[in-house]
Amino acid sequence: MEDRNLFLTGQAVRRQLAAMPNDLYLVRLIHNRTGCPFPGERLWTATQLVGASTLRFLRARNREGCDVYIHPYAGNQNAGYILVDLDRADPMVVDRMRANGHDPCLVIQTSPGHLQAWIRLSHSPLEPAVATAAGRYLAHLYGGDGASTDWRHLGRLVGFTNQKPTRRTLGGYAPWARLVHARAGLAPRGESLVESIRQSMPPSTSPLSIDWTTTDPCPASAAEAIAIYQSCMRRWQIRERFPQPDWSVVDLWVARHLLSQGSPALHIQAILRLASPHFPRHHGDPDDYLRRTVTRAAFPSPGRAVWRRHDPTPAPLPADRACSNSTGGR
Repeated sequence: MEDRNLFLTGQAVRRQLAAMPNDLYLVRLIHNRTGCPFPGERLWTATQLVGASTLRFLRARNREGCDVYIHPYAGNQNAGYILVDLDRADPMVVDRMRANGHDPCLVIQTSPGHLQAWIRLSHSPLEPAVATAAGRYLAHLYGGDGASTDWRHLGRLVGFTNQKPTRRTLGGYAPWARLVHARAGLAPRGESLVESIRQSMPPSTSPLSIDWTTTDPCPASAAEAIAIYQSCMRRWQIRERFPQPDWSVVDLWVARHLLSQGSPALHIQAILRLASPHFPRHHGDPDDYLRRTVTRAAFPSPGRAVWRRHDPTPAPLPADRACSNSTGGR
């Protein structure tokens, strides 16, 4: 029975990867009850990911309560795929996507009534700001989750169970993530949507200045650092919007906010070290991680790092508006 289940999981994973071809895939395991990620972020080729040993490892972690997530990986850019998270899926939503030229290459049922759609907008990598704006536009257009639109948002890997307690069946079982549609290809109006977004985006601003040479004392205590970090989390409603936050992203947002307030870099590093949840997590060189986070925070955010709940979605160019939409796709 185990061999048959392993075969079926491998078959489903092969179909998903064939529909969203890429050189590398990032796979993340997150324990649903605790919200803690399994140590390390793993990059796999398609061949490695469908290997029996890999599938057995992922199945074992899934049985232990970890959700299994995946994202086509392209370093510090988006691989050209946009995830649209349809938390309450309209039965006709996929038909509307196709009618608008936003054909998804992949549709996954994450639990009954809940879908994730991957739409390939470009054969070449996309800048984070462009990919995030495209995700926001498509989520708004098709009733997707606006909190799941960042450029590297993770989707579910098929062949594994959804461990969310609220998704359990009446019998108490965790539902399987299942393929609804899988067909590789670029959305017919994908490239025009990307071009529309690029033309409508404001020019980037100059990087923030970083003071690495302060002699002022760092935060007096862990309690003070935690108060600063938690204040940012409350202001941005992190816990409400992201049940399983990526703390590296939250660290970046906090660092960017503190730099904008004129805080010295060494102060910011101390705050992150003392207050970032579970720090140093899986970081092999915590000091280097803190330096890189503060340095990256000095550069403009791709779009807006933290959006308010009711921010309007960017409209397409007027010419696209007259042609139903621009291009697009949970």
